[in-house]
Amino acid sequence: QVHLVESGGGWVQAGGSLRLSCVASGLTFGNSVVGWFRPIPGKEREFVAASRPRSTTTFYSDSVKGRFRMSRDNAETTMYLQMNSLKPEDTAVYYCAADFTAWNLRQSRSYNYWGQGTQVTVSS
Repeated sequence: QVHLVESGGGWVQAGGSLRLSCVASGLTFGNSVVGWFRPIPGKEREFVAASRPRSTTTFYSDSVKGRFRMSRDNAETTMYLQMNSLKPEDTAVYYCAADFTAWNLRQSRSYNYWGQGTQVTVSS
């Protein structure tokens, strides 16, 4: 059974940084499609970052490109989202997602496995 647990959220002032973690059991991130999403009011979860199995390429949304960086540990059971230069509009619950395959990395409906989310609040 696949289980994902996020941590690392919190409160930070604009311009600050946070690092989110996502620990997996039941799969390894190196062999999975992995991503981070955050909800938008009235819409499905917004794509933040994602990568394919055994790939060094990570895709980012335009809104976070250059500020956020996704990575994995060597054991590939923990995934990170380093968030720098945070803005108030980055305030959201952040979810990690994973699956063995995904028809579209940027679509939340492509993923079957989700963590419980971690709150990030950025004050101006």
